[in-house]
Amino acid sequence: MSEFKIDVAVIGCGYWGKNLVRNFHEIGALKAVCDFDSTTAEKFAQQYEVQALSLQEILNANDIQAVVIAAPAAQHFNIAKQALEKGKHVFVEKPLSLSVKEGEELCEIAKQNDLILMVGHLLHYHSAYQSLKTLVEDGTLGDLRYIYSNRLNLGKVRREEDILWSFAPHDISMILDLMGEEPQNVDAKGGFYLSENIADVTTTHLTFSNNRKAHIFVSWLHPFKEQKLVVVGSKAMAVFIDGEPWNQKLQLYKHNIDITDETAAPLIDKADVEYVDVPESEPLKNECLHFLESINTKAQPITNGEEGLRVLKVLEASTSAIEKHNEQSKLLCA
Repeated sequence: MSEFKIDVAVIGCGYWGKNLVRNFHEIGALKAVCDFDSTTAEKFAQQYEVQALSLQEILNANDIQAVVIAAPAAQHFNIAKQALEKGKHVFVEKPLSLSVKEGEELCEIAKQNDLILMVGHLLHYHSAYQSLKTLVEDGTLGDLRYIYSNRLNLGKVRREEDILWSFAPHDISMILDLMGEEPQNVDAKGGFYLSENIADVTTTHLTFSNNRKAHIFVSWLHPFKEQKLVVVGSKAMAVFIDGEPWNQKLQLYKHNIDITDETAAPLIDKADVEYVDVPESEPLKNECLHFLESINTKAQPITNGEEGLRVLKVLEASTSAIEKHNEQSKLLCA
């Protein structure tokens, strides 16, 4: 049994939802599953010996205190709103919704009803990212200068949302967290290769205070998988590569660049890579436990609704920039 004594229903048992089902079962909190494909729901219900319920049955069940939403992104707002209005705590996979207006409404309902609203920005619960954040906070990297991230793969191509909304929320979330503020300016460009209306590749550029910058490159039209976050500071540089073995996921480079002599070229003293010791754990299990703990203690989760809302603002601003650049390109080609 779960030490938190909280019964959870997982809504959506597909590509990612099945992992949430497994984790909440292993924790001992899984009460029911729901999927719009009843055959899928029945399969998981039998496998984990829980109930397969409809969405309405879950919303009306008094013995289910929390729901976990892993449905398609276009359905996040509607399901989350109904669950919050029924008095249930909500963990919704990224993105929180598909508009800032909807995200604000969810945050307000959660606040009014004193409920936990948490967004699935998974990498906050990755021990390598947590160690990276410590390097930033304890001054090991010095003053932050810029951050860039690559999240690249061949597929999974979606039709509900573009690559920006599908891949970039994780990176935006980490960058905003490390910078400690929202960007002052957002610009983005997209490439449309498989469809006229859905971007397959995007680059997003963020400008923060003190001329600090970040950029994000996401694509599902890439020959190989790469998930890399690079943080450059005045004293050192750190690289988080999730695809590496645990003992190499977080890399530290204490390069030194001497610019004291303004009349000469900067002197660069390259240092060998240092591998930061990172405890091995499953990020998704950490995230699931954090959700239950937040409900139990009534403390706001790390990736609460407000954090998800800040990410939505950057996503919306990026989409507007992409559309603007696209229109300008069409005019030039006309």
